[in-house]
Amino acid sequence: MDWFPLFNSLRIAAISTVVIFFSGIFAAYYIAKLPPILKGVLDVVLTLPLVLPPTVVGYLLLRLLGPTRPLGAFILEAFETKLVMTWWSAIFATVVVAFPLMYRTARGAFESFDRDLADAGRTLGLSNTWIFWRVRMPCCRQGILAGAVLAFARALGEYGATSMIAGYTPGRTATISTTVYQLWRTDNDALAFRWVLVNIAISAVVLLAVNLLERRSRSAGRRKAVG
Repeated sequence: MDWFPLFNSLRIAAISTVVIFFSGIFAAYYIAKLPPILKGVLDVVLTLPLVLPPTVVGYLLLRLLGPTRPLGAFILEAFETKLVMTWWSAIFATVVVAFPLMYRTARGAFESFDRDLADAGRTLGLSNTWIFWRVRMPCCRQGILAGAVLAFARALGEYGATSMIAGYTPGRTATISTTVYQLWRTDNDALAFRWVLVNIAISAVVLLAVNLLERRSRSAGRRKAVG
């Protein structure tokens, strides 16, 4: 059994999650402070990939990054690098598709943050950066971590956009999802079922982690209420 699809899926999901983690926190923190109308517009734009069919996302990415498109052609000519049909092309797809999960979860955590704690820090002469990393982030860490875990799970299981922008090449761009589909198409049900079991096992671990984080968050909230 060739384990490359598992390695490639984990590699793509891990890199995507790092990108999504920091970009999602940045977007959630600053958009939460915007006026309601502007915040609503940006919410729609940033959350749209969550409700669009993955194939539509993949098509739009191909329109943007394809070698015959302006951006893709420029990168190909300047750096002799194609932005599609490589293993790391899938990162573009997974970042776009999974970003809304991190963004929405982090924004909810930031909006539930007690601003009196930040105001108290400012009265003590603490900088906004110090307050963000030492006060706001620790208070919101459960929600932020839950968003990161969900984003990782979504990136790991992405198929539609990934198959369109990265394709399927064994040993190069294959992921668990694309491998299952290709094995099913070639009537290799036994091996396809093994990969399905691998995916189910990883997904179960991820969901258990999310449930654990939510349970710890609820316990922390009850302790604060009692205190």
